[in-house]
This record gives sequence, C-alpha cells and structure tokens, in this order.
Amino acid sequence: MTSTSTATTPLRRSAPEAVGVDPAGVLAFLDDVDARGIELHSVVLVRHGHVAAEGWWHPYGPDRVHLLYSLSKTFTSAALGFAVAEGLVDLDATVLSYFPELDDTVTDPRSRAMLVRHVAAMASGHAEETHDDAWELSPDDLVRGFLLIPPQHEPGTHFAYNQPCTYAVAAIVQRRAGVSLTEYLGPRLFAPLGITVGGWQQAPTGQDLGFSGLHLTTEAVARFGQLLLDDGVLDGRRVLPEGWVDLASQVHVATVEQPGEGAARADGGDWDQGYGFQLWRSRHGYRGDGAYGQFCLVLPEHDAVLVTTAGTEDMQGLLDAAWAHLLPAFGEVPDGDDAGDDGTLSPTARALADRLAVLAIRLPTGGAPLTEAAFEAGRAASGRAERLELRRVTGHWEVEAVVDGQTWVAQAGDGHWAVTEPTDVQPALAVAVAATEAGAVHVDVVLLETPHRLSLVGDGGTLTTRWHTEPLGPLPVSMQRPLPGVPAPDAASPDARTGVPRR
Repeated sequence: MTSTSTATTPLRRSAPEAVGVDPAGVLAFLDDVDARGIELHSVVLVRHGHVAAEGWWHPYGPDRVHLLYSLSKTFTSAALGFAVAEGLVDLDATVLSYFPELDDTVTDPRSRAMLVRHVAAMASGHAEETHDDAWELSPDDLVRGFLLIPPQHEPGTHFAYNQPCTYAVAAIVQRRAGVSLTEYLGPRLFAPLGITVGGWQQAPTGQDLGFSGLHLTTEAVARFGQLLLDDGVLDGRRVLPEGWVDLASQVHVATVEQPGEGAARADGGDWDQGYGFQLWRSRHGYRGDGAYGQFCLVLPEHDAVLVTTAGTEDMQGLLDAAWAHLLPAFGEVPDGDDAGDDGTLSPTARALADRLAVLAIRLPTGGAPLTEAAFEAGRAASGRAERLELRRVTGHWEVEAVVDGQTWVAQAGDGHWAVTEPTDVQPALAVAVAATEAGAVHVDVVLLETPHRLSLVGDGGTLTTRWHTEPLGPLPVSMQRPLPGVPAPDAASPDARTGVPRR
C-alpha cells in the first residue's frame, strides 16, 4: 500500500531555457546545497507556468506524499479565505465569539478582544509559543487552553509564532463549515487543482490540526504555489476568492522589533521580513514554509515558484542558495521559442537533466562485506528509538526497530535502499545497511513520508543513534504517516508535549 497524492492534471513541462531559466544556475544551486550539507528530498522549479526543473532524491519519489509540517498553515489560510468569502467567518469578529460555550470561562480582556485577523497573523498578543501550556491547561480542547493564557501584549501589536493561533483559525472554519478542513477544501481547492490529499493529522478525531500534519506530493504543492502566483486563478477560472492572495501575502505584523515606522525590514534574514495570514514575507516574494525545509516560494517578480521538501535544519542556508543561484538564472524567454516545447536540449540543459535523473540521498558508508551476524542494543539516548535488531532472513537482511514503543519490521538493503511500503501499523520505510572493516554496522532508516531519517551504528552490542532531523509535535513517530483521522494521544501525557514545529 502506497499513500499518494496525485495531481490529475499535471503541470506543463518545458526545457529550462525555453522559459528563461539558465540551467547552469540550477546546477549551481544543487552544488551549493550539497556543499552546505543540506539534505533535499525533492525540488520543483516552475517558471511562466511550466516546470523547468524537477528532481527527487532516491528513495523519495514524485508519487509519494511528504509531511509538510507548518507549510500546512498556508492551506489553512486558503480555507479561511473561502470561509470569509462565503460569509461563514468574519475577520473582525472575536475568536471567542465562535466558541460561546467558553464565554464564562475566558475572562482576560485581551483574550476576549482577540480577533480572527489577529490569530491569522500570529498576532494574538502572546509573547511566545503557547502550545504546550495550552494543552496542559485544557487537554481536551486546545482552543480553550489557548484562550485561558492571558496575552502579554494587546492583540494585533506583537508577533509570536504560535501553533494555537493557527489551530484556532482551523477550529473556527471547521466549526462553521461543519466538516474537516480536508473536506471543506476538497471541492473548493483540491479538486480544481486535481489533488488527492494524502492525509491531515487530527486532534481530536475529526478536526484537522491546521498548523501541521498535511501530506502532499511536491507537485501538488507546486500547483498550489502556481495558483497563488496567478492570484487564485486557474486556467481562466477563479478558484481562490478575489483579493485573498493579496490580503494573505501582505505584511500584517512585523516579525522583528522596528524602530520608527514600517512593518517589515529589508536588511535581515528571511524570517525578519514580516508575516501575513499564515504566509511569510521573504527577501524575495513570499512563502509558506515548514520545519526542516518544506518550502513553497512564490516569486511574483520572476513569475516563478520553487517548491522543496527536505530534511535539514539549515533552512536559511537553503533559501540563501536559492537567492544566490536561481534568481540570477531567471531571464527573458528567447524569441521564437515555444515555452511548451522542450525540444532539443542544450548541452547545459542536458547536463542538468542527467543530474536530476540520478539524485539520491547518501547511503550509509561501509566498505566491507556485511557478514551473517546480528546485533541488538538497549535503549537509545533519544528516547524515541529504543531498540534495533539486524538479522538475516531467507536470503535478505531485515531490521526490527522499536520507536516510541511501536515495533517496525522492514527489509534492509546491503549498500542500497530497500523500501517497505506502509501498513496499518507502521509507516513507509527505506532501510540501507553497511559494514566497516572494523566490524561496525551502520543502519539508516528513512521515514519516506516525512523529513526524518534515523542513523544507528552498532559495534559489539552497543548502539548509538541519531536523528538527522528530530520528529516534532505530539504524535509518536509511528503515527506521522498520512492516514486521515489519526488523533493525537492524550494531550496530558508526556508524549503529547515532546515539542512542536517552530517553522
């Protein structure tokens, strides 16, 4: 069973030069990303409505969904736009007005004054993230817990990246619409774009998180990015409400302290440029982004969209590489070229195509034959990866891992990635093993529908383990797979407060 999210009407493809993209710039971008040690999982570059370059790092692939983390927020923004246009939600109504059952409980004047537009812009007035405290205050109702935490500032005046802000937006839309975000966006956004959703994590069951948890393919995100670039119009038909893209992508609150007038600064990094409605302003254009390099960059000045999925903590480095190499690669479309005809590729475009065709994340290093031996180790320091056993089974290698108390079994490739498709009890996994001359065994376990990879090295019965990117949020790792309706665990339990995505 493979969980997929397929765009039934694919984006058009073109040779890069036919749409004014210098393939040498894309090659330089790939080189820079490699030099920075950034692990990309996919990249799609769209110019003038055509895919000019695309690639997936094996064992990731174009038909497999990827956890978007906080890039999910931008889809929640679209749901808010529809709800506002349909008269279901008023941006200038208080958040509390949509939860009248809490009216007697929420007494702080700032919490009571908080508007929908404030939480849409991460400007609830709180000085910092409130997710963990809100769950602790109200394990069964995150909105209630959020509203019980008094803001330190007047709503609308202070930025703090805060998951319950987005959760409140999602909860309002779902309450007013009477269905989940996925169901609400289905006929309005996903169907027009030809997207089948891979799943959206929920808490409680039936209520999509909104701030994280959406699973889509890279092309699905690229189609959404192109829709934003085209002001919500697809093939001459309006999909997003008129004016919503402009409203959502403009700065509503500064993300850094500002001397004097002005809502955003132009000289800082890409998180210093101001925030819209679940969209970040960038040094160039604007973007939705999620932890570990899940990006949808919309560049109106270049009529371009860049989408990446990744597993990196160097998100600014990934953006820096894009600004350094891709922006200079955008030029004029040559006269007489048909942007829809990829024709004969230039030598540089052929070199780019060849490079994109053989992308792969790094295999574990070894160099020695993997002997028929097994090793087992105790609890790992991370606490999420508890045990690993490698064994030989009927002609192949097999790994059994216990992560967050869940047991996974997957085939392991000796020097190559062996893929085990997801089941009802474990996520999609790709596993590779290698042995060193010194007798150590190196195992990499890739969670194929997330940004996460676990490396384990065993030697003489001991085990060291490292997450290349630590899984975020309340769900056990085994539940971070694209199954609709997956609830979070009891929010009062320790596992429910293991951290949330900061971006």
